[in-house]
Amino acid sequence: MTTTEQQNNKRIAKNTLLLYFRMFFTMAVGLYTSRVILKNLGVEDFGIYNVVGGVVTMFTIISFAMSCATGRFITFSLGEGNSDKLNRVFSTSVLIHIIVAVIIIALAETIGLWFFNNKLVIPSERLIAAKWVYHFSVFSCVVMILSVPYNALITSHEKMGAFAYISVLEVVLKLAIAMGIVYGGIDRLILYGMLMLAVQILIRVIYQLYCHRTFKSVKFSFCWDRQISKDMLGYATWSLVGSASKLLAIHGQNILLNTFFGPVVNAARGIAVQVQNAIQQFSSSFQTAMFPQINKSFARGDLQYMHSLIIACSKYSFYLLLFISLPIFIEIKQILNLWLVEPPEHSASFIRLMIVICVLNALGTPISTAAGAHGKIRNFQLVVGGIMLLVVPVSYITLKLNSIPEYIFIAQIFISSVAQVARLLIVKKLIGLPLRKYFAEVFVKGCTVALIASVIPFAVYRILQEGLVSFVLIVTLSCVCTLCAVYVVGLNNAERNIAISQIRQIFQKLKKA
Repeated sequence: MTTTEQQNNKRIAKNTLLLYFRMFFTMAVGLYTSRVILKNLGVEDFGIYNVVGGVVTMFTIISFAMSCATGRFITFSLGEGNSDKLNRVFSTSVLIHIIVAVIIIALAETIGLWFFNNKLVIPSERLIAAKWVYHFSVFSCVVMILSVPYNALITSHEKMGAFAYISVLEVVLKLAIAMGIVYGGIDRLILYGMLMLAVQILIRVIYQLYCHRTFKSVKFSFCWDRQISKDMLGYATWSLVGSASKLLAIHGQNILLNTFFGPVVNAARGIAVQVQNAIQQFSSSFQTAMFPQINKSFARGDLQYMHSLIIACSKYSFYLLLFISLPIFIEIKQILNLWLVEPPEHSASFIRLMIVICVLNALGTPISTAAGAHGKIRNFQLVVGGIMLLVVPVSYITLKLNSIPEYIFIAQIFISSVAQVARLLIVKKLIGLPLRKYFAEVFVKGCTVALIASVIPFAVYRILQEGLVSFVLIVTLSCVCTLCAVYVVGLNNAERNIAISQIRQIFQKLKKA
């Protein structure tokens, strides 16, 4: 391993630790916030907030596409060491996102408002409050869209500490809102939507101030680079297919659940999404630290190092998700009872199915990042996006044949698996990713580790009666069995030696302290 690669790996490790600090804090506070807001809003209003927000978010597919393009072009400019191009890319991306924000407002306040008035199932007595939430959600999305270039600038420079500390502030503010809406003196749902918009504006201002003070060489100017804008818009156009398919899969299903079953089932899905987001942070924190290096290694032409990063990112993401999700998968009913006391019906089954979807998404993200680094993503997005677009129609047909809400998640699992195979085949052609090595390191080792880790916890779960003692025992066994399976089966000799070395260093630091 070269000196540069060692430095990059140390940077990845440092950023991963910062992002994990962010994750643990935001996850703990976020999950408690969900409990508070469910209690203070009630199941029906909580479901309304989720489905209304889902409609608005569907209009941000343009922003998601531009976000991919912005992150890729800024990171690529840094990898090339071209500061002049970096300034032109940043300035052009800011102007593009202003245009995108205007388009989102126009779409959301016309087509989106028509959809809200004519298609959503909302109790008549809550219609006015829901409409206020809709407008607040539109402008919250606009604020997030305008933040994209600044967030991409921070990520590309690998300044993950900023995300960690600002995210801590954000979740604390959201918890304060959840607890304080009972004292507002106005409709709680309206007040909640209004204050969530205020938080988005504040966080947007903080990110922008940080960028201005930290990256002094990067200056925004009202310049429109035609070539850069052409390249970015071309990249974003093809990314739009992938973004659209992802959002339609998520929010289209949410609307289907609302149409077939009403807001209460949307509340159950909202709880499942909260758990899914918390679990996914275990892999996304690690992945966020690695993605800039995947892009920069391609910019330098170091494909071998890029391949190793992709495989390592996929494999370790799976292990991290297994570690956190196995005890949740087994003991979800007990967890929901402790967390929410009276969870909405279907919450447990939704969460178990979403854990599987979460794993598939985590495995797909490094492959998608590799395709994005290459730049020629037309075929990738057309094929993968086309496959993912099948989620909503297949879910609709499934619900028509069997009116069981869990079936739409099973349909998504099947389609997501097909999409992952397509990703691998296309990326092999783009960057020469060794599929045999990927299959052996990620799929074979991952499945073997999961099987070994789950045998004892599931056996104990079936034998013991539900209770606090069995809960603690099963959670402990799941974590210990996962760690042992990963160490013995999931790692090679070199990786085990590195793990032992890192553990020894930690113990030495603890002794000195």
